[in-house]
Formats: sequence, C-alpha cells, structure tokens
Amino acid sequence: MGEEEKQRAKETEQSHNSSEYSSGESSLRRSIESITSLISLSYSIKIFSAKWQTIRTKLEDLNSGLVAVQNCEASENPAVSGIVSNTWKTVNECHELARRCVDLSYSGKLLMQSDLDMLSARLDLHARNLSEVYNAGVLTRRFAIVVSRPGNGACRDDMRFYVRDLMTRMKIGDAEMKRQALLNLYEAVVEDDKYVKVVVEHSEIVHLLIRFLDFSHEVEIQELSAKIVSVISGFRSYKVVLVGAGIIAPLIRVLESGREVGKEEAAKSLQRLTENSDNGWSISAHGGVTALLKLCSGGDGGEIRSELVGPACGALKNLVGIEEIKRFMVEGGVISTFITLTRSKDEVLQINSIEFLQNIASGDDAIRIMVAKEGGIRALVHVLEPRSVACSCKVRETALRAIENLCFWNANSISVLIKYGFVDQLMFFLRNGEVSLQELALKVAIRMCGKSEEARKAMGDANFMTELVNFLDSKSFEVRDMAAEALSNMVSVPKNRKRFVQDDRNMCLLLQRFNPEQVNSGNTKPLFSILMSLTSCNGGRRKIAHSGYLKNIQKLAENEVSDAKKLVKKLSTNRFRSMLSGIWR
Repeated sequence: MGEEEKQRAKETEQSHNSSEYSSGESSLRRSIESITSLISLSYSIKIFSAKWQTIRTKLEDLNSGLVAVQNCEASENPAVSGIVSNTWKTVNECHELARRCVDLSYSGKLLMQSDLDMLSARLDLHARNLSEVYNAGVLTRRFAIVVSRPGNGACRDDMRFYVRDLMTRMKIGDAEMKRQALLNLYEAVVEDDKYVKVVVEHSEIVHLLIRFLDFSHEVEIQELSAKIVSVISGFRSYKVVLVGAGIIAPLIRVLESGREVGKEEAAKSLQRLTENSDNGWSISAHGGVTALLKLCSGGDGGEIRSELVGPACGALKNLVGIEEIKRFMVEGGVISTFITLTRSKDEVLQINSIEFLQNIASGDDAIRIMVAKEGGIRALVHVLEPRSVACSCKVRETALRAIENLCFWNANSISVLIKYGFVDQLMFFLRNGEVSLQELALKVAIRMCGKSEEARKAMGDANFMTELVNFLDSKSFEVRDMAAEALSNMVSVPKNRKRFVQDDRNMCLLLQRFNPEQVNSGNTKPLFSILMSLTSCNGGRRKIAHSGYLKNIQKLAENEVSDAKKLVKKLSTNRFRSMLSGIWR
C-alpha cells in the first residue's frame, strides 16, 4: 500500500472514530434528557405509587451516574457506550409503562406489577454496570467537573442536586473521589443544618455511609463517614433513621478496630444514640458495652485520651438505667474504672465519670457501699479540694451533687465524709465559692445537718452557724429559707445552742428577721423554731427577753401569728412570767 493510500485509510479511521464519539455523546445526552423527562412524568402517576417511588429513586441515581459520565472523556469507550445504549432502551420501555399507567390503559394489574418489578431490576443492573466500569478505571476522573456547593439561601432543589451529585461520586468513584465527595458532604452538613435533612431524606446516602464505616482498608473514607454520622446523630429526629438503617453494629466495629479519629466519632455517635434507652439492648447485643468499657479502662493498650474516653463514658452513663446492663458493668469492674477517671484533668471526662458513679448507684444501696469501699468517697472529696486549681466550678458542683446522692443515705457514709474533711470544704465554698457553687453548698449543708447528729456537731465546731446567719439577710427568699432551716437543725444540739447564744452578733442578726414588715417575705417557721430551741437555755431566754426586738415578737403574737404566740407563752413561764404578765393574756 502506497503512502497516499495509507493516509486515506488513516483519515477514514479517524472520521469513523469521530463519528462514533459524536454518536456516543449524543446517545448519552439523549438518555439523560429522557430520564429527566421520565422522572417528571412519574410524579403524575396515581397508581402503583410505591413501585413508582422506587423506580423514580433508581432513575434519579442512574441519571446522576450518567451526568458524571458526561463530565468525563468516556463517550467513545465501548463499555460506556454499551451501558448507555442499554439504558436508552430501558428508559424507552419505562416511558411506555409510565404512559399506560397515566392513561390507565394497561391490560391487567398483576401483569403491570410484574413489568414494573422487571423494570426496577434492570435499572439496578445498569447502575451496577456503570459502577463497575468506573471502578475499573475506564473513566477519566481528572476531567470530571465537580459541582460547586450552592451558596447560602439556596433553594432545596439545588441542595438536593448537589447532594445527589456527591452521592454519585461516592457510589461510582475511586477511593480518591469517594474521599473528596465525603469531605465536601461533611463540610456541608457541619456548616448548614439543612443539608443534614437532605442527606437523611436520601436513604441510599445513609446506607452508603454505613457501608463506608467498614472500609478499614481506606482509613480516611471510614473516618469521614464516621464524622458525618456523628453530625447526623446530634439531631434527635434523625436518630431513628440511623438506627433503622443498621448503624449500631458498624459503629461498634469502628470502636473496636478503627483508628483514633474514627473511634472518637463512633463514641460520640453512640453517646447520642444511647440517650434513647431503647437502643441500649441493640448496643449490648453487638458487644458495644464491652467495647466501651475497654476504652474507658485503657484495655485497648493505648493511652487514655479524653476526646475518646469522654463520650465513651457518656454512652455508658446513659446505659446504666437498664438493670441487666448495669449488673454486667458492675461485674466487669466498672466502679474502680470510673473512680480512677474522676482524677482526670479533663473537665468533660471528670463530669461524665462522676455522673456515671452517681447514676449507677442511684437507689441501690449495695452499689453505694461498693463505691465507698473502692475509694469513691475519698476520690469525690479530693475533687473538692480548694487548693486544687485543676478542677473547674462545674466539676465541683457535679461532685457535690454526687456526694449528696451517694453519701447521705446513712450515718456511716456521713462519718466517712467528716473523716475526710468534707465539712471544712463545705465551709470554704460557703464563704468563697461562686454564686452557683455557694448555693449548692448551702443546700448540701442543710441536707447533711438534717441527716446526722454527728454532722450537726461537726458543722457547729467548724463555725457553720455564723456563716448561715449571714445568709438570713440574702436577697433570695430561697437562700434565706434554706439558711434558717439549716440553723434550726443545728441548734437542736445543746452545744451548738450554747455556742450560738454566746455570739451576740448571731442573736442580733437572727432577731432582726422578726421585723413585722419583713415577716411575710418568707417562711418564718424555721426562724421561730430556732428561737424556741434557744429558749431552752437560760442565756438564750435572757438575751431574747432583754433585746429590743422582743416587742416585734409580741406584736406578731397580738396579730395572731401562732408561732409567735407559742414563743411568747414559753418566754412568759417561770421567772419571766412576772415580766411579761402585762403583755400576755
């Protein structure tokens, strides 16, 4: 063959290839347009609605895949051309079935149902073939056009299109394209909550994320999927969608064998999902309780990291309400593990571990005893150490509440508290604590002195009464009433009564509260109870009778205040009778 003939043959081949390329590109464009038209038509079909909903979803997925192919140098590839050609035939048949359903011109329901089922299966096949072609590296990714995320205030349809494009890349893309699509999706759901709803509405995306959690060979894909799931799990209304899709088992597998970032995100998701106790059994059935306990105890061989152990503690704390799971944890040595965690320097971890101990022992005396025996009371008192700068006000408030719930149920536990110096700590926070901590310390003091005579004596020795008297002048009704109630309990001890009466300032501040104009501003019963107790000693009776405030009490008695009448009557007995005979009738 001469050079001229070779050149003509080459030009003929190039022309044929160009024609094939143009033809392939045209078929692809025609298929996309036809599917788009078919999707619109499907919304007007009123019968077999469930089947058409399924078909419409598959058409949307297939359309996204073909759009991605259109953005690549692939139309001339025989494998792609074959898929496009077969898709075109199926779409034409689908158009015909849709027309019959709209016109109600089909021959029989059973036959139409069978035709729709076969159509659905063929659409699945086309999507699967397209995915296989992409995974085989036939398409040229570097020419793919990445759809930009719509700007703020974008309409819902634009957001759905963007998310569907990302889903297509996750489905048919190679590892790098999957990673980039997941990263874009993560940024979207973090920055705009509306994208979370769009994602959840596409159940296939949720199922893709679940599948990617098992991509242990592609760490970034697994971690990004775990991050997205963690964001979604933060929305109460979407938790049921995740659980229903089967998210729990993959999360636990990530927790057991994933890398650090994946584990952290899985633990966060499990903490949020366990806020609904109904999910507890599912987590337990998949070994989640064991995995969480292992993390908290450092049993995975790694260093205890607060970013990971904090949410793991939170998840276990949510599960202790299920009795069988609680018993399993206790038998596994969870008490000592969490007592150790209370010494952490991380605020969230400290709070979660303290609240866990409080919750697991709630209403269970046997576990309260176990907490005390294993050093739990000492650990909580250590958290309250005023000289420690490592503990925040919030941590100390949590520790105070835990002590109240764990230790005030019997006198022995209160004795242990006193032995460890708890009374001095309580006094410190009454004098120097922030307002919230100060009020909580006051509440704890009231309950403590109402539970044990030993506590009342110890608090008297620590000069609590002087501090409590100061609170009688608080602007808060609640604080004034709490302080009066605590004083009423404390002066029931003879030694405390004597100590109180000996301090003229105490007596003066107390009697000032009986101004007739102020008596109706709070609960006076504890105040009268204090005075009644003080009249049991000679010094108390004398100071009340000789004070300038006695006339206020007398006036209250004349106004038929029953507690005032009782007090005046008591003061009028014995050697005070003659002094008060002119007042009392």
